[in-house]
Amino acid sequence: MLNINNLSKTFTMHVGNRETINCLDSVSLSVEPGQMLAVIGPSGKGKSSLLKCVYGTYLTTSGNIYYTDKNNVTHDLANMNLQDMRLLRVNEIGYVSQFFHVIPRIAAIEILCEPLINRGIGRAEAVKRAESLLEMVGIPESLWNMYPSTFSGGEKQRLNIIYGIITKPRLVLLDEPTASLDPNSKTRVLELIKELKSQGSIILGVFHDYNAMKVVADKSYNIVTKQMELVS
Repeated sequence: MLNINNLSKTFTMHVGNRETINCLDSVSLSVEPGQMLAVIGPSGKGKSSLLKCVYGTYLTTSGNIYYTDKNNVTHDLANMNLQDMRLLRVNEIGYVSQFFHVIPRIAAIEILCEPLINRGIGRAEAVKRAESLLEMVGIPESLWNMYPSTFSGGEKQRLNIIYGIITKPRLVLLDEPTASLDPNSKTRVLELIKELKSQGSIILGVFHDYNAMKVVADKSYNIVTKQMELVS
């Protein structure tokens, strides 16, 4: 389970008048295994920052982020040391950012195999799983051994999504997963998200595409009004 309690995040701008910006203010929400909660609201209101706080790339100002791992141990991700956080990222947490940071001169298939091999999965099995997902999201086989720098924007985004979920993480953080995708690719990605839910993953996602959100989300949380609603 993921349970966020009264989470706040402020930034101090160290230029000009040293202004303090309130990014997140008293955010509270919870997500059960096998559920997806979609975070909605206008741009610039802290939706992506919320995911980064959960993933540990942003330090929180106050509040707690409780996550119960596969061994039924509950961690406070908001107050966790970096070494333990890194272990959770390798073993249990998947994060799909808005942008794919291309690794130069490494083939797409090799990039996807890396997180599986880091978990102790053999290379043959890693390649098999990577190829299956590449095929599922419609990336042509001719690109599998190419560098992602040669991919289109939509192809990079699909590769980014596969990289974030290929290990079948228990906690999945999705930041605009359907952005820049054509309708066919969007459908394929939404099917991947449904599959993760069926496997019991806890999914927290940021969406501007409300139609896509309605296909996969169980609940929505408005970052501005702080209202939680069922998605129907």
